[in-house]
Amino acid sequence: MSLLRVRVMRVRGRRDADLPLPQFATSGSVGADLCAGVEKDVVIAPGERELIPTGFALAIPPGCEGQIRPRSGLALRHGITLPNAPGTIDADYRGEIQVILHNTSETPFVVRRGERIAQLVISPVVRPVFEEVDDADALGRTGRGTGGFGHTGV
Repeated sequence: MSLLRVRVMRVRGRRDADLPLPQFATSGSVGADLCAGVEKDVVIAPGERELIPTGFALAIPPGCEGQIRPRSGLALRHGITLPNAPGTIDADYRGEIQVILHNTSETPFVVRRGERIAQLVISPVVRPVFEEVDDADALGRTGRGTGGFGHTGV
């Protein structure tokens, strides 16, 4: 496994010193846990969404993106998910990382400071050059062709 250095800054300096840096729960984890950097408890009502700060800004290396993904335990036990999963953090963004949490349950959910709320995956990306063509033959033929949503019957 190769290592990639990602610079991390505490947005509010010492006021956020109690928040752990993004970290992997196990040696085999792909996503690093992100914790809530809320100043006080935030209640997410059933069906509602809230933007939750993490207290950190990152310098994602060029050629990579940050992906914010839901935590499966929160989804299973509390119905908390991310409506735009995975959320994308561009390599040139330097603001605070924030996470949109959505409560899909029928019970209010309380977000507490330092609670693990999402996972961060850093992935390489390819930036394509888009080339316009005039007909479908220029796209190349495939076995699927134009078959779309549910075309395989599965």
